[in-house]
Amino acid sequence: MNKHKIRKGHYGYRDAHKKAQIRNVSIFAVAIAAILIGRFFVTWEDMKKMMMITAILLVLPMANLASPMLVSWKFKTAPKELYDAVKPYEQKFTVFYDLIITNTDLIMPIDVAVIHPTGLYLFCPDKKVDIKKAEKFINEILIGWKLDGNAKIMVEKKNYLNRLASLRDLTEEDDDGSTEYITKVILGLSM
Repeated sequence: MNKHKIRKGHYGYRDAHKKAQIRNVSIFAVAIAAILIGRFFVTWEDMKKMMMITAILLVLPMANLASPMLVSWKFKTAPKELYDAVKPYEQKFTVFYDLIITNTDLIMPIDVAVIHPTGLYLFCPDKKVDIKKAEKFINEILIGWKLDGNAKIMVEKKNYLNRLASLRDLTEEDDDGSTEYITKVILGLSM
């Protein structure tokens, strides 16, 4: 495993993941093209048929890689200024960056997610997202995992940063063990 690979939830993940997806789709495309071109140099008919079947079978995994890439194409890594503003909170709370949460109706770019005992605070820069529907979806998932359904999505950066500044520091008594489960849920929901 590449020790320099940016993992899901870390700053820069969207751009790094997009590059990896482009590389993987390109490898499949080149392989398919090479197989199809190679068919013209083979004289044995059965081998031509096998090469054609192989090329067709390679299209499915390539499409499986390409479809999430196309969905997330327009979302870039969060601005560096936002990362710099939120970075001090990493020492106090669990913080995730560059998530894209999807369901059948929604595609939500979540630039920052902060887990705190009073709630899950998400910053979504896309003002077109139906916030009420998105909060309902995330809260239903949390409740389904027997967690508090208190996710809040904010679209105004200033309001989000003010909310983070108002959060009290965590104490030993605040740790109810739910952070680990919320982490699994939020990373599981993200592409």
